[in-house]
Parts: sequence; structure tokens; C-alpha cells
Amino acid sequence: MRKLFNLFFTLLIVFSANNISAAQKTPDVNALRNYIEEARQLWKVPGMAVGIIYNDEIFLLEGFGEKEYGTGKKVDGNTVFAVASNTKAFTASALAMLVDEGKISWDDNVNKHLPWFKLYDPYVSENLTIRDLLCHRSGLVTFSGDLIWYGSNHSREEILRRASFLKPKHGFRSEYGYSNILYLAAGQIVEVVSGLKWEDFVKTRIFSPLGMNESHTTISTLNLKGNTALPHNDVDEKIITISYLNWDNIGPAGSINSSTADMLKWLQFQLNEGRVNDNQLISKKNLNEMWSPQTIQKVSAFSQRNWPSTHFKSYGLGWALMDYHGKKVISHSGGYDGMISYSSFIPEAKLGFVILTNKNSSLYYPLAYKIMDTFLSDEDKDWSKIFHELITKNEEASKKEEAEKAAEKVSGTVPTLDLKSYCGTYTCDIYGNVEVELIDNKLSMRFVHTPIFHSTLEHWHYNTFTVKFPDVPSLPSGKAAFVIGMDNKVEKLLIDVPNPDFDFTELDLIKKE
Repeated sequence: MRKLFNLFFTLLIVFSANNISAAQKTPDVNALRNYIEEARQLWKVPGMAVGIIYNDEIFLLEGFGEKEYGTGKKVDGNTVFAVASNTKAFTASALAMLVDEGKISWDDNVNKHLPWFKLYDPYVSENLTIRDLLCHRSGLVTFSGDLIWYGSNHSREEILRRASFLKPKHGFRSEYGYSNILYLAAGQIVEVVSGLKWEDFVKTRIFSPLGMNESHTTISTLNLKGNTALPHNDVDEKIITISYLNWDNIGPAGSINSSTADMLKWLQFQLNEGRVNDNQLISKKNLNEMWSPQTIQKVSAFSQRNWPSTHFKSYGLGWALMDYHGKKVISHSGGYDGMISYSSFIPEAKLGFVILTNKNSSLYYPLAYKIMDTFLSDEDKDWSKIFHELITKNEEASKKEEAEKAAEKVSGTVPTLDLKSYCGTYTCDIYGNVEVELIDNKLSMRFVHTPIFHSTLEHWHYNTFTVKFPDVPSLPSGKAAFVIGMDNKVEKLLIDVPNPDFDFTELDLIKKE
């Protein structure tokens, strides 16, 4: 019996020593650095910056590639990028501070603070809470209403007032539907309750105490000739530089611009459980509330095959949540025009990392898993290669689908009416007015409140015309169809530009008399 005990004790010591050794091993920073650069080149991303903190120290803070394609101006750890929807965690944190101060509750009804704000369903308007705003469970489908604000001159209040015309696709609190507009409402509550504009609250209560001196809440304060990355897109298989688009009207949902160095300060603040030096800016209780599942998401069959150690996915308050290699992962991604970003921290592993890129690219996704594998396991999959091949196949399938749709064109047809009959103002409550005019004997369409949405309408067949927005190269071509009534007059305009971000079919554009 004693021999058996001694054997068990010896094995336990060896097993524990191996575990301690594994837990304390330091990943090879040069190998990871080389992997990131090779991945950047494979994905043809002009520039990016990656920062990693581990055990309260900076493990990696480095730039890769160029701030602007073809210029040779190098990215570094202080280069500023748009972080887009990573802003949402800052807005949720601002509200957490107000909860700590007893000025609001997570479960306050929104109409207690914004009595004029309504949604389509009166019951939802009466019962919608601050918590509902932050965890995407209002009943709206993902990105519903984004055409109200994107590139438009609608004010923040006007955007929220027009949101009352958005029809829900899900039951209240029954499904996940990612909403930028409801985060705008959350930011308006910050203003009403604190007496500070959302921008000023974030700067004074978060940026300043954390020393995030290179962070901005608006592009209007960016020095585009300084250490700032410029956004890029792929157009006709070429990389082009595009202009920054002002997102101030949706600020609380996505207008922050920051550097990797500053974002690491933000992640260290999370890992320090809301403390900066001796100051507890957010209570542990409310951080835990933000990091706790609020709206459940499905783990897809694809995820189950590729990441069998992930058993749950959900959204908290300003953060996405899941498990990976036995650890809880708290993260958020951000998509801006020509820039994609990702931030993540894993409290149990004392690990945090941020990935900022200056092109519309999914590169952050395989890099995130590579970083997590490097620190949390012995897995050594080449996620960059795996996902690049997958996306390439998807792009080829999309081109085939486009070719099949092009074959649906009925040749030899002409519009039912003379072109002047299609001209006029088309309007809907959700957005406002769209004008159709005759210019150089061709129809031209423009969204009155969104200067970047304008297009010549090329005849396709019957009363359908092609749409292509030259100022928004990331959007594919689409169709505009005029509906002719029984009196042989145009009644409405239907627009469809297939893309994952903006639902043009939400707009019920009726022609004004």
C-alpha cells in the first residue's frame, strides 16, 4: 500500500511540475512576430499593429507594413486606427460608472431617461431597459436601420426618432440582433444623466485616467498627416486608399480612434478589474455584470468542428463572450470603412491583445486564434492559411453566383415609360427622401441625406436598373426597380444592394405626387 502511495505521490509531483512548467513557459515572440508578418502579406493588408500584454507586462507592441499603401510610411505601436465597434465597451463602461454612482440602474426603463425615444412596438417602448440596449435583444435584426446614420447628415436625435419605424424581426428579448442605433441611445442616456456629452464623459472619465492620450472620439481631431493609418479597400483586385468617413452621429456605437499602445492600457484596466493605480474606476460587481452572458448566441456547426473547446457564445454588456481552451474569452471586433479591429482579454490567463488593421479584411480572425493557441495551448494550426483558403473559395463561389444572376437578364427589353416618368422624390419614414433625376439622358439616383449614396441608373431590363455607388467602393453593384401601378404611373422604388452590412430592402420608398 505504501509503495502504491509513493508511486501515486511521485506521479502527482511530476504531473504538477509539468503543468507549472507549461503554465510558465514564455512563447517565442520572434516566431509569433514572423507569423503575423507572413499572414499580413498573404492577406495583402497594407498595415497593421498588434499588441499583447501577458502577466501584466507588454509581450509585443509592434507595427507591420505601411500606414498608407505604397508610401513606405511604417506603422508602429502608436499609430492611430479606427477601432469602430470596440467603442461599445467604452459606452457600456460609462454607464457602469453611473450605476456605481447610483444615478441609474441597468434595469431602468429607457423612457425614464429618454421619454421621447420609441420603438415600433408600444410594449417594447414601455419595457425596454438600459440592459436591453447593451446586449442586443430588442427584437431588431442585426444592423437594422444603419442606413439612417451611415454617411448621413441626420443628427443623433433624428436617427433615434426614425428608429421608431424599424419593424422588428424577432420577439422582444427572444433573439440576438446586433444594433448600432441602440448603442447610440445608450450614449444619449450618458449625456442626460451625467450632464456631459458622451465624448466629454469618455475623455475625462476613461481616456484621461488611463493615459490614453492618443485616443479620439471623432475623426475631426485626427492628424491625418501624422502617425495615423489610412483606410483601404480592394477594388477590381487592386488596393486603394479611401477617405475617412465621419461617424460622429453614431459616436457611442463606433466613433473611437486609438492606437495599439492605448488599447493595451484599456485591456490592462480590464485585467486589473477596473483599477488604475489605486483608483477603482468601475466596481468589480459591475465589471462582472458586463462580462456575464446576457443574450445567448448559438455555437455553429462550423465552430464546433474547428474549435471543439468552445462550448458557449454570448453577448454581455458591451463585450462578446465565449470559452476557448477552458478559459473565458472576453472580446469585441470593430468594422470601419477600410479598417478592421479586434480586442480581447482572458482574465484567467492574464492575457490581453489587440489587432488593428487598415483594410477591409478578416485577417484579425485567424490571428486572434493563433495568439490564443500560442498562450493557452500547444495547438499549432496555421489559421491564417486555413481561413485564407476558405475565404478564397467563398469569393470564387460568390463570383459564380453573380454570373448566374447576370444570366437572368432579359435582353431586348425597354422601360415601360419614358425616363422622365421615373423622376421625382421617393420617401420613407425610416430614412427620408431619395431623388431620381434625368441627367444627360440617363436616370440618376441620390440619397438626399447621404451624399456618398449617388448612382447613375443603367437600364438592366424592364423597369429595373443597376446601381453602383462610386463613393462607396466596398459596396457591390445592386438593382433599383420601379413599381408601376394600375394607372400606368410609378408608385414606388425598390432598392437591393446585396451586402452583409446595410439592408436597402428596409426602405419602402413611395413616390411623392
